[in-house]
Amino acid sequence: MLDTLQAQVRQACHAGQPLAIRGGGSHAGQLPAPGPGPTLQVSDYQGIVQHDPAELVITVRAGTPIAVVNAHLAQHQQMLAHEPPEHDGQATVGGMVATADAGPRRAYRGPVRDQLLGAQLIDGQGELLRFGGRVMKNVAGFDVSRMLAGSRGSLGVLTELTFRVWPLPEEERTLVFAAHEQEAITWLNQWAGQPLPVSGSGWQDGQLWIRLSGHSASVTAAHRLLGGGLDEAPPWSALREQHFARQTLNTGEALWRLSVPPTAPPLALPGLTLLEWGGGLRWLKAPLSTEAIIRQRVQALGGHCQCWRAEGAPQQVFDPLPAPLLALQQRIKARFDPAGVFNPSVFYPTL
Repeated sequence: MLDTLQAQVRQACHAGQPLAIRGGGSHAGQLPAPGPGPTLQVSDYQGIVQHDPAELVITVRAGTPIAVVNAHLAQHQQMLAHEPPEHDGQATVGGMVATADAGPRRAYRGPVRDQLLGAQLIDGQGELLRFGGRVMKNVAGFDVSRMLAGSRGSLGVLTELTFRVWPLPEEERTLVFAAHEQEAITWLNQWAGQPLPVSGSGWQDGQLWIRLSGHSASVTAAHRLLGGGLDEAPPWSALREQHFARQTLNTGEALWRLSVPPTAPPLALPGLTLLEWGGGLRWLKAPLSTEAIIRQRVQALGGHCQCWRAEGAPQQVFDPLPAPLLALQQRIKARFDPAGVFNPSVFYPTL
């Protein structure tokens, strides 16, 4: 299978033909749209290569569904710490790394790049490269594998990935509070400065949810301190699977994914809002005509935004990059993919 993928890349490189890398197709409809050119299908390259439960390390082929990895780890009372969505079994490990997809635990256990110990990929010349390793240790020099998280297939075809895994918590408990948006932001930031076993947070329509995870004694102590009611139908599955992001859009509407400082006040923008990650991630369903206002408001707070989906054509998907940062990304792209065959323009027209 690797030989076939390498041959396809070499052929595309020699022909100057762009390739659209595809895993399970779980991000269909999400912006940015796949680039031009024939599809390079990676989903058939599946399997768990190695799992050492004692060392908390697993190595997986990129086409393996996340659901398969989660089920395997659960048998050993372990998990992927960033809680990635499974997207009805379609999401693959390679797609998860390429998009840096993560769920409610991300703000409390670290993003995808913090769990990624090593990676193998096919570069733009068809060569098989390996970065990092299969053990938890400090890396001397630049950690290339971390850079691949969120690269959206623009630097190479991910083929094999190694992750640090975490033990499943002994107990989890979800607390629910009535709170308006500013109250929720204030409380989340107050609690973030305390030694509480928080592993998830979310706010929508006047309700704030907090998930506590860990040893039973610490969970019980935190519950006594925070108060709040017990939620018997917690929203974590819906948040992990991004149900809000899948809601139907009307003509001229867009769904925005806004990254802001957790202390940022309510954005006071028209549309439905959902807060996650301690207030640092905010989803906004709003008219596409408000794009300029949204970007201006978020940038003024020191954040950035992405048009996740739209019924119409946004002016741009991502915020413009400063010239020095764009030049750096162009140099990295040229190093890994000199012929520019991998997912061209997946970020910006010149990348």
